[in-house]
Parts: sequence; structure tokens; C-alpha cells
Amino acid sequence: MRRVVSLYLPNWPVDRLRRGLGPDAPPPDTPLVLTGRVGRKRAVTACNAAAAACGARVGMAATQAQALIPDLDLRDADPVGDAEALDRLALWALHRYAPICQATPPDGLAIDVTGAAHLKGGEGALLRDLVGRLAASGVTARAVIAPTFGAAHAVARFRSGLEIVADSEIDGALGPLPLEALRLPPDIPSHLRRMGFDRIDDVAHRPRAPLQLRFGPELGRRLDQAYGRTSEPLLPVEAPETPRVERVFAEPIGAPETLERYAGQLAEALCTVLEQRGLGVRRLDWLCYRVDHRIEPVRIGLARPIRHPARLTRLLADKIQTIEPGFGIERMTLIASAVEALDWRPRESALGEANRPDVSVLIDTLANRIGADRLYRLTPVQSDVPERSLRKVAPLSAPTGAGWRPEWPRPSRLFRRPEPVETLALLPDNPPTHFTWRGVRRRIRRADGPERIFGEWGRRDAEMWAVRDYFQVEDEAGERFWLFRAGDGVDAATGSQAWFIHGLFG
Repeated sequence: MRRVVSLYLPNWPVDRLRRGLGPDAPPPDTPLVLTGRVGRKRAVTACNAAAAACGARVGMAATQAQALIPDLDLRDADPVGDAEALDRLALWALHRYAPICQATPPDGLAIDVTGAAHLKGGEGALLRDLVGRLAASGVTARAVIAPTFGAAHAVARFRSGLEIVADSEIDGALGPLPLEALRLPPDIPSHLRRMGFDRIDDVAHRPRAPLQLRFGPELGRRLDQAYGRTSEPLLPVEAPETPRVERVFAEPIGAPETLERYAGQLAEALCTVLEQRGLGVRRLDWLCYRVDHRIEPVRIGLARPIRHPARLTRLLADKIQTIEPGFGIERMTLIASAVEALDWRPRESALGEANRPDVSVLIDTLANRIGADRLYRLTPVQSDVPERSLRKVAPLSAPTGAGWRPEWPRPSRLFRRPEPVETLALLPDNPPTHFTWRGVRRRIRRADGPERIFGEWGRRDAEMWAVRDYFQVEDEAGERFWLFRAGDGVDAATGSQAWFIHGLFG
């Protein structure tokens, strides 16, 4: 099933104006309205929250708004500039989130994230990242993901709190909403209300023929689009400078082996274009246009820029099972949506030196199967506290040059949080004789320590006197553990004197 994001920008004209003015923008608590020509009168086309609190509303005559709010900041609207900025925002979303993104003037975007949400850590993480980045740049936004754009569009604008609509929840999410949520012409909801229909529930499951006879096909079309009974294709925004290749078929195709063959041909053609420009691809978008005007998108991320046709073909082939060809695919496009400069390098050293193994092939395969956020490596950080002495970085990030202190070995597996254990030890410096962890009692045969680690008083006052005494212990089965006592075993101010396990040695 498709997954489509509707991004709603309720104050887009005002937010865009404030971003353009920068430090010269009026304070947020100053009532601000934008006015433009509506028919034969000058009316309010947008207003900020302060103006709305004072009684201004969209559609109100500009003179009435001025009379109602004495200190009103009145500015001219720029609908052409708003539409162009919305197209630029759609290009930004296309490059960052999914291969299909369409501007939906005047106040939003439609983003088809089918098969691409896992690259951002899942649907919830994608929505948080999208809204958070816009909020950081001064743009108010709300995003909802649903199986259809009609459902996502309606929920984003008419229902608060719900951000993810599952395939089985469309009816429950749409039913309580007003008829305006269906994107109908204004006269249709008003006529329906005169007949006693107020919500989508009132018309969604009624016989279609009487309604179509009275209101035409538009009501039924919007209902079918919202409930997923009719496809609603999105037209992806395109950047002319983006490297792309395309193939149109005389007859629709659908067999997996045929898709793989033509994907390989497109990969070779795209690599030729990239070589002419001296570029390598970092993100690849494969768009398959079906005969029913639906687009099946595939997005592939790469750890480093490449232009190797066989490698790209192999990554595309891994995604063929996610494509639903339907009655056939009539057009296929391959787009290098993110590129970087790539110089040619010889595969073998002229001096006969051994080449370093290229693990980017494995990283690309795993990242596109399980998500790039789940792949990382650890790098040292200057800190004596074990859980703060490392951090996650990208698998192919450059070495930092830092290292861990070699005096005391560290466990191969360090727990995210220390887990409490029950034990018995002679204070203050003797190791425990046994301990119980996760319901299993273990007798200690060998031990080494203590290694005393002090708290980092520069971070917070609670660590001013904090102490941990770490012991490496081995049980009778030969398994080795990393235990510590919170405190020095004498002074209660240094810790609770409780024991914890913090890691396992391989």
C-alpha cells in the first residue's frame, strides 16, 4: 500500500515574508496581515496569529481589518512568489525525503514516501525530522502520513493529534471530518448541508447514484481518491540540472527479470552522463510509471559517490520485489538526485601496493535493506566515564585520531545503561565473591581491580564527589564481566554503594 505525506503550511505566506525580511521582520506579537485583490475588492489573504486573535480573518475587507485593529501592519501579498517558493521547498523535500514530491498550492506539499521512510528511521522519525527542520527555519508546519494523499490532506488540515494513519484506519480517520476536507468546490458542501449531510461519514457509505445525479461526478471522485478506491497520481517536481535518463516502452512490461534488464541499461546510461560531468551518485531514484498513471518509486542511498553500473544494477535489483507493476510499466526513469564530484582513480597501485578493501558495497546493501540509521561505527571520545567515552558515527566517516586509554581494557560489549546486581563483597577494596544477575547466581573465580573512575564535576554538581570502583571478574564457567560499585566503599556521599554490571568481555 502507498504511504503519502501531506505537509500543511497554515501560515506559509506570512512565514515566507518573515524569513525574507530577516532581522527587519516585525515582532511575532505585532498583528500582521497580507492583502490582495479578490474580485473587485481588496481583502485579507493571510494573517498571523496575533492578527487572528484580534479578529482578522482571511476574506475580510482590508479596510475593515484596519478599522478593527488600530496598530495593524498591512502588507501586500505575493502569490506568485509564494508559489515559486513552494516549488523550491518541494525540490528540497525531494532531495531529502522521497523521489516523488509535488507542490500543492497554496499551502502544502504531497510526498510519496512509499519504500523510502526506512531511510529516515521510520515514518514517525521522518515526520519529526520534516516538521522540526521547518520549525527551525521559522516555518509552521503539520505533517500527516496516510495510505492516500486525499486522506493525509484531510487529516492534516481538519484533525489535530493524529499523524500516522494506518491502512485499516482510513474510515475512522475521515468519518468525523467536515465535507470541506474532501477538497470539493465550495458550493457542493453548502448544498449537502441543506440536505442534512455534515460529515464525510454521512455521504461515504450512501448509494452513489442519487448523489452523482444531483452533484455530478466530483463528489464520488474525491471520496474514491480519499479511500484509495481510485488512484490519484502525483506529479514529481523536477530540477532541470539533475542527471537523469529515461526509457519509454512500446508495450508495458512487468516481469521482474525484464525490470532488472532495463534497470541495468538505464544504470549504464546514467553512469555515462555522470562520467561526462565528473560526478558520482550518492542517492538514486528509480521511478516506474504504470499504465494507470501511478508511479512506483524506489530510492537508494549510497555511502560514497560511485558510477559503477553493475553495482547500481545490483542495488536496484534488490528492490524489484517492492514494485507493483499492476497492468504494466510504460515508462522508466533513473535520476541521480544527489551527486558529488568524483575523480577517476586507478584500481591498482602502480607500485604494486595492496588496495584497501572496499566495504562500501556491503554498507550500501545493508543500508538499503534495513535503513541507514541502523549502520554505524564507534569512535572514541575524550571522557573517563565509560558510557561517555564513545559515540556513533557514519560507517565511512574519516578517522578522528582519538583512541582509548590502553592501561585498563574495556569490555567488547558495553551496556547502554548499567544493570543492578545482587552481590557480596568485603569493603572497601575487595572484589565480590559472587553476584546474581538476571536471576542467575554466578560464583567468581578470578577478579582484577579496582579501577577507580571519578565523576565529571564540570558537567553537573551531582558528580562532584561521585566515584565508581570497577572490577573485571570471571565466573566458574569462564565468562568475564565488568562490575562496579557506586561509591568508594566508605563515604556515602560518593555513591549508594550498590553494585552494577556494565559490560561483557568477549
